Amino acid sequence: MTIYEFFTLMGGVGLFLYGMSIMSTGLKNAAGDKMRGILEHATANRFVSVVVGVLVTLLIQSSSATDMMVISFVNSGLMTLMQAIGVIMGANIGTTITAQITAFNLGAYAPMILFIGAAMFLFLKRNTVKHVGSIIMGFGMLFFGISVIKSAIVPLSRSEEFISFLSTLENPALAVLFGVAFTALLQSSSSSVVIFQTFAIQGLLGYKMTVYLVIGAAIGSVTPNILAALTTNRNGKRTAALNLLFNLIRATIMILLINLFPGFLTMIQNLTPDSIGHQVANTHTIFAILAVLIEFPIAGLIVRLSEKIIPMKPEESRQREERKLHYMVQGGGLPEAVAMQQAKMEILRMGKIARDNLKNAIESFFTQDDKLAEAVLEAEETVDILTEAIQSKLIALRAADYSSKVHSQVSQLILVASDIERISDHAENIVEYEDQLRNSKAVISEAGMNDLRRLAEASMKAIDMAFLIFENDAFFLLPEAEKLEQEVDDIQKEIINSHIQRLMQVACDPAGGVIYTDISTDLERCSDHAINIAGALAEIPEENK
Repeated sequence: MTIYEFFTLMGGVGLFLYGMSIMSTGLKNAAGDKMRGILEHATANRFVSVVVGVLVTLLIQSSSATDMMVISFVNSGLMTLMQAIGVIMGANIGTTITAQITAFNLGAYAPMILFIGAAMFLFLKRNTVKHVGSIIMGFGMLFFGISVIKSAIVPLSRSEEFISFLSTLENPALAVLFGVAFTALLQSSSSSVVIFQTFAIQGLLGYKMTVYLVIGAAIGSVTPNILAALTTNRNGKRTAALNLLFNLIRATIMILLINLFPGFLTMIQNLTPDSIGHQVANTHTIFAILAVLIEFPIAGLIVRLSEKIIPMKPEESRQREERKLHYMVQGGGLPEAVAMQQAKMEILRMGKIARDNLKNAIESFFTQDDKLAEAVLEAEETVDILTEAIQSKLIALRAADYSSKVHSQVSQLILVASDIERISDHAENIVEYEDQLRNSKAVISEAGMNDLRRLAEASMKAIDMAFLIFENDAFFLLPEAEKLEQEVDDIQKEIINSHIQRLMQVACDPAGGVIYTDISTDLERCSDHAINIAGALAEIPEENK
């Protein structure tokens, strides 16, 4: 093989990979946020999760991208490991469509497909049409790349060195290892399977050898996810681990199957006896479906095994417990008094988390405690998760056959949950201000810091009073709560005026001025949310009482 033929081969591979990338990007852009939306609504039903995994991977033509989204959702607490394994199983089926497409010999039409896609992408202005054009352009580039690969590997069939190398892959173990390594290098199982498929079509690989390479490709496909999981929390790492476990078990099952029942591969070949390209594609798809059917019933065991590999730390157990509903855990049919009491208790529990989070954020700002700042961000995620869960339960209560008074109270509780969530959002903002202050090397004067401490203390008093009133229905204390809220407003106006005076006297660093104003605004808004919480259940219209 000459150097020109080698670079032609590499160019074909590059064109194929780039076509895959363009097609995937076009599909993502055309679908907008649909893939994330579909994934976010994957339910605890594992069967639905599998279907979701198939659909999303069909949309974006990349199981690695689907798996990375899953890792990010598990990392942020939006998805459980049980939901994740279902999506991962589905993604392994969805990714086999690429080999099914490339099994058809469309190389002769590739230039025309490429031209149509390029014309749509370059000359038409509507974004939707441009996205469709990029999909078509990527599709044409993909097939054109395969054509280049096919023409470039013809001389390889005459190369003694290459034939000698391929002979080593007759050993199934070496073929699987090569499939793992090659896929890890390309970072795409779809791409490596299609390249193996092309080699088989050109007669350089036998069918059985290609099957072992495809099995190895399934294991190697986990490499991008393992790399992505290195920067995630332990739950994100467990997601990558269960993906690896699923594919290792899948590979073991397939190897045992084809060795214990040799006729199984013959049966697949007989589906398309005259086309090894379709045989490879069908094997890829059938293996993926079989793996899901066999492993689906033991998904819980795979999840537990991933948790054994990366054990649960005490703080993780605490966090997991915090993010569960403790009181609103029963279905419908509860007496309205019980349902309302459970809702209040759940909201109060979340309120305490948000209140403590604001207190920690304020302390983090003044002490520059990085560990405390990290704890604030984790607690903010907890509050977000609880808010969504509580509001979903409250919306269900609104549909229940309760009195109009209860329906009005439920509506108010939905607003209370939002106010609590906003307090936690302000806590997150305050942590970010400390980070901005440090990175910009801006300085807030000692007088300014003292003023912010005074405002923070007043805001915390307003919040504590609000929860006292809300918990005990102590509406007689509302005038006191309003007085505290007004005090926060007055302090904020006073310290902003003082800050402006210091700026005019060049006694304060102007670079810290924006951060100073922002944090004072966040603290003042926390007291606004507090007064909303305090008076929420006192504002039920008289006719509903």
